[in-house]
Amino acid sequence: MRGARSRAEILKIAMRLASREGLEAISIGRIAEKVGMSKSGLFGHFKSKENLQREILETVADRFAKRVFVPAMKEPRGLPRLKAIHQNWIRWIQGSQDFPGGCPLIAAASELDDQPGLIKDYLKEKQLLLIHNLQKAAQLTKDEGHFHADVDVERLGWYWYSLILGYHHYKRLLNHPRADEFAEHAFDELLQRCQKKELSS
Repeated sequence: MRGARSRAEILKIAMRLASREGLEAISIGRIAEKVGMSKSGLFGHFKSKENLQREILETVADRFAKRVFVPAMKEPRGLPRLKAIHQNWIRWIQGSQDFPGGCPLIAAASELDDQPGLIKDYLKEKQLLLIHNLQKAAQLTKDEGHFHADVDVERLGWYWYSLILGYHHYKRLLNHPRADEFAEHAFDELLQRCQKKELSS
C-alpha cells in the first residue's frame, strides 16, 4: 500500500507540472526533486522517463473519461447526452487543482505533433478514440431523430473537436474575457446546423 500511495502522489505532482510546463518538462530527476525522493527511488517506480510520461498521459486520459463521458452517460440518448459531454468538456478545459495550467493532453499534442515515438503514438491513439466517441455520440443523436438524417458525423466531429481546441487557446493562452460566451454560441450554432440540412455529407 505504501508503494501504491507513493506512486499516486508522484503522478499527482507530475500531472500538475505537465499541466503548467508541458510533458517535456517531466524527467526522473525533476520529479524526484519535487516529491523528495532519490532519483534511484523514483526510477524504481517507472524505469524510464518515457514510462513516466506515458503513465501521466494514461492517468490524465482516464480522468478525462471519468469526468467528461461517464457522467454524460446518465443523460438520455441523443441531444441531452451530447450537450452533457460538451458541458463536461468545457468544465474540464476550465481547469482544476489537478490541472492548474489546463489540459495536459492538449498541451502534449502541441509538443509532440512533430516528434515521432511511442509517446506521440499513444497520444494520437487516445485522440483518435476521443474523436470516434464524439462521432458515436453524434450518430446516436441522429438515430434518435434529434439531428437531420443527412448529417455527416465525421464532419461534425471535426467541427466539435476544433471548437474545443479554439476554446482552450482563447481561455488558457489569450485569457479572452468572452471565451465562454463564444464557445457556448458556437456549439449552439453547430447543433442548429445539424438539426437542419446544413452539415450533410
